[in-house]
Amino acid sequence: MRSYIVSILKSVPVKYISSPELGFLKSISKRAGRRTKLVFRFPDNFLSDPSTNQTYSSLSKNLTFIKTIASGIMVPKIYIWPVTNDNYLQPPTSFVQDAHSAGLEIYASDFANDRIIPYNYSYDPLQEYLSFISDGGFSVDGVLTDYPITASEAIGCFADLNASKADHGKPLIISHNGASGDYPDCTDLAYQNAIKDGADVIDCALQVTKDGVLICMSSINLLDTTNVQMTPFSSRTSVVPEIRDTPGIFTFNLTWNDISDSSLKPKISSPLSTYYLVRNPRYTNTGKFVKFSDFLEYGKDQDLSGIMITIENAAFMAKSLGFDVLESLTTALNDAGYNNQTTKEVMIQSTDSAVLVKLKQQKAKYKLVYTLQPGIGDASASSLADVKEFAEAVVVDRSSFFAQSVHFIINQTSLLTDLQSAGLTVYAQVFRNEFVSQPWDFFGDETVEINNYAQSLNVDGLITDFPKTVRRYKRNSCTGLGNDVPSYMGNVTVGGLAQLLKNQAAPQAQPPSVAPMPKLDAPSVQRPPFPTVAPKNAPSGAAPPPGSSPSAAHTTAVSTCILLVLACATLLL
Repeated sequence: MRSYIVSILKSVPVKYISSPELGFLKSISKRAGRRTKLVFRFPDNFLSDPSTNQTYSSLSKNLTFIKTIASGIMVPKIYIWPVTNDNYLQPPTSFVQDAHSAGLEIYASDFANDRIIPYNYSYDPLQEYLSFISDGGFSVDGVLTDYPITASEAIGCFADLNASKADHGKPLIISHNGASGDYPDCTDLAYQNAIKDGADVIDCALQVTKDGVLICMSSINLLDTTNVQMTPFSSRTSVVPEIRDTPGIFTFNLTWNDISDSSLKPKISSPLSTYYLVRNPRYTNTGKFVKFSDFLEYGKDQDLSGIMITIENAAFMAKSLGFDVLESLTTALNDAGYNNQTTKEVMIQSTDSAVLVKLKQQKAKYKLVYTLQPGIGDASASSLADVKEFAEAVVVDRSSFFAQSVHFIINQTSLLTDLQSAGLTVYAQVFRNEFVSQPWDFFGDETVEINNYAQSLNVDGLITDFPKTVRRYKRNSCTGLGNDVPSYMGNVTVGGLAQLLKNQAAPQAQPPSVAPMPKLDAPSVQRPPFPTVAPKNAPSGAAPPPGSSPSAAHTTAVSTCILLVLACATLLL
């Protein structure tokens, strides 16, 4: 090996030579020349260097000796930032300072975007690099990575961020259930940290309790968002076909006092847990549930551009629970003073066009946002005309922007052009840091994906579980450089990886062909008119609502059923 390396040095300029054998580096040191840096690599503390018969652990304590042979060392990143057994960072060691004191350069290794990194980084590989390079005297001299694009971004564009003040410009940063990537959905912690992390807009998925209290909760089914199955409320299951075919315990089965009971705790969402990627385990059940009135207070005195309220199952609430969620929403907004101010924009979002039509008819002063079904590729002129009748903006799932085959982007759909040509504001959802959430074309780096949506697609807002990742992107020092933007902050070529496979890979390695994506048409936009709210003192013949609810109609109907059963039993006897 020594002879081979020496022969290469005669014909090719080599900047670095690394080896885990100090004896090998010493044997070529006189032939390497000043332009070639010799780097001693530490593979593992428990192994030994065969050329010196010393363990790497003992060599790590004798850096001045290493300096007599090498100009630098390369160490696994855990030498610098140790990690606990449950995958959280421990305080950093003094290894970087010790190496610099000994006159050695130090490089950190083992960086890759598609591996589980400590939970402190919120699955954001760029944030991990920043903890190694942007801390003054603590900075390493280089990194060894499987993904140079992310390291380049970190060093070139994010080590020195622009001023921290939020600008509220495009793209808007809209939270998805608060900072739900780090804390349980729609809790006080999720909202407080979404604001701290730089969200422009915080959101509330509106639900109702048995006693008619409006709350923020990402799902109407408590089994999805809480530990209810471990509490005394676990027996309150019911099947509500209008919501789902399987049993659930719904917000309208419990009063607000039940939900705020100490035994019921929030549960952090982990939408990619099928890949064994769970979120912030130490905070799995932390935080407090939030009433809608408290959410409105969060939004009033903070540096936010507005709030977004999501309404689903409103027709069910009206027909089966006798609860007018639209009237209650309007009253709550008025009581909080949102109807008499212009500094905070209020957006109301729904997949149900009838909800937005009803609000439009009521001359609501708020921005109405229609959520499109995921996976559509374009939109007919008639469907767009219908949408514009009741909405100013649309929320579009990320699956609708690109046609994909096994996570490879094949092409861009025409949907975005259709929507923008119609004059609709476009918000994209849901952005997540986990590396399996993006197409391969974005290299497991959420910043690369965000950059493409902001620069190439030019969407108006990004709805995200991790507001701090988007806020940091908006503070980068590169995207404002015009023609001087570095290549690693340029836009990804749409379909570039798929084309590479087509040109160079064997036929069996080609991504499968994809069928045309469905089109948004007028019938899919139109919904039956919003139903009349069932009176709370409905007669016994009225359709009984499933499960407990704010409506007395359910109690009346159930009681009637029980009386009928008892009467039948008496006749049989």
